[in-house]
Amino acid sequence: MEVLLSLGSWNWFILGAVLLVLELLVPGTFLLWLGLAALAVGIISRFIVWSWQLQLVAFAVFAVALIPAWRYFARRADAPSDHPMLNRRTDAYVGRIFTLEKPIVDGSGVVRIDDTVWRVVGPDCPAGSRVRVTQADGADLRVEVV
Repeated sequence: MEVLLSLGSWNWFILGAVLLVLELLVPGTFLLWLGLAALAVGIISRFIVWSWQLQLVAFAVFAVALIPAWRYFARRADAPSDHPMLNRRTDAYVGRIFTLEKPIVDGSGVVRIDDTVWRVVGPDCPAGSRVRVTQADGADLRVEVV
């Protein structure tokens, strides 16, 4: 115990570094806030001499205070984008009407959208029929005849 107390603020820097490294190994953004709280106590301990009990209380306060801060920044990160379908390309096709390139036979056919050929699933109909995309299901587009 005497060795730990003799390290002073370095205890908190070491704990903070260990928690941040563990966050890299086991991601989940929980250990990140504990690591930042430990670093904050370490920085304050460099300038103020206080008991280890007060340091533990400060660590607990910082750890609890960083949770609302995380929620605030997470909410801002999920702000609406000017390109909401950027990483969900198939969802952008829902509601649009296309012409079948190959007929839908036994529930499966092909439609060409721009420079890409997409597999469509829907009721049987001949090539050249107009179909509306009703749902994006993975790489398949569910369609209905227009």
